Amino acid sequence: MDEEYDVIVLGTGLKECILSGLLSVDGLKVLHMDRNDYYGGESTSLNLNQLWKRFKDGEAPPAELGASKDYNVDMVPKYMMANGTLVRVLIHTSVTKYLNFKAVDGGYVFNKGKVHKVPATDVEALKSPLMGLFEKRRARKFFIYVQDYDDSDPKSHEGMDLTKVPAKDLISKKYGLDDHTVDFIGHALALYRDDSYLEQPAIDLIKRVKLYAESLARFAGGSPYIYPLYGLGELPQAFARLSAVYGGTYMLNKPECKVEFEDGKVVGVTSEGETAKCKKVVCDPSYLPDKVKKVGKVARAICIMSHPIPNTNDAHSGQVILPQKQLGRKSDMYLFCCSYSHNVAPKGKFIAFVTTEAETDNPETELKPGIDLLGAVDQIFFDTYDRYEPVNQGEDDNCFISTSYDATTHFESTVEDVIAMYSRITGKTLDLSVDLSAASAAGDE
Repeated sequence: MDEEYDVIVLGTGLKECILSGLLSVDGLKVLHMDRNDYYGGESTSLNLNQLWKRFKDGEAPPAELGASKDYNVDMVPKYMMANGTLVRVLIHTSVTKYLNFKAVDGGYVFNKGKVHKVPATDVEALKSPLMGLFEKRRARKFFIYVQDYDDSDPKSHEGMDLTKVPAKDLISKKYGLDDHTVDFIGHALALYRDDSYLEQPAIDLIKRVKLYAESLARFAGGSPYIYPLYGLGELPQAFARLSAVYGGTYMLNKPECKVEFEDGKVVGVTSEGETAKCKKVVCDPSYLPDKVKKVGKVARAICIMSHPIPNTNDAHSGQVILPQKQLGRKSDMYLFCCSYSHNVAPKGKFIAFVTTEAETDNPETELKPGIDLLGAVDQIFFDTYDRYEPVNQGEDDNCFISTSYDATTHFESTVEDVIAMYSRITGKTLDLSVDLSAASAAGDE
């Protein structure tokens, strides 16, 4: 402990482990500590006994659910976009060699009271029951425009400067798409969490829809998402191995982990009477509660089922997005489902999550629209957790704090936070110009 480090990372959540790996690869001397005796922090994965201990006060799980060790239930379940930033980070750091991924069966959207597959290309738009005949033609033209759009080719812009034209003008005025179509494009394809994007420049919308379509094409599956075998608990451990390969030191089960300051700047971390000196600290909000503020609350239901989500073509894994407008809410709702096909449950069992940004203090009532789509449920647990974000300027005190995980069941906002933190910590932009064909070596089946 009595050494000096460039960075001490506190907490082994996904964000902290990714940053630990990235900083180690950069040649920084990293010490990574956690007060828990397991990896993952808030984003850990639990077996059946651990799940019952956490939510059922130590009761034994029913025998008919199968062996405890066959379950890996993510506490922050999220899929990765196959062409997205997290996959680029995995390839950039060569963490792919420690993991095996499998494509996710389907991406769906709740629209006009029903669950539909999300159309992401002009061909899919023409087949989709989401739209009537004339709307399909308009949507097809929009998707062709997106597919052909190229920043460096003015001809593909069709006379519009998308850095200035608002998104609503492009999709509603130029292509005449109705509110229901705009809803699924904005929330289920571009993965926006509210409708403020409609007033923003359309270039970001185009890039997001392109990313969805490119990710869908990567593994020719039914969705743009991939997910690690044995669950997300594998990710923090993979980045921990990476950090160790590059000289990083890991210490679990370290109580307290008190951050020490001199003249308002971090100088080290004390645990069990020993202080490790450092220039910078990276941590999750729980380690520096006086430097964060509560910004919201996530409500979630964790369900164990014996069947896939109805109306998803028997998908063994999938995401359903319920846009806010469809529910008369301020925030979207998300359904995540995985099963024995990704080795997170015994054969014949499915794990489903329903999550949303809490707008009331009653998760059972608030999550009902999502739970109603699941059909029969063997076991269900309700839970809420607070979301925090930092109020300090990391550059002033050298403490860099991640934001809490949101309700989304995809990684896009999580990775945005990691990349922004990396830039603040190092003063550099992370170079993610990697050959994505290497992603195929990530073990997709």
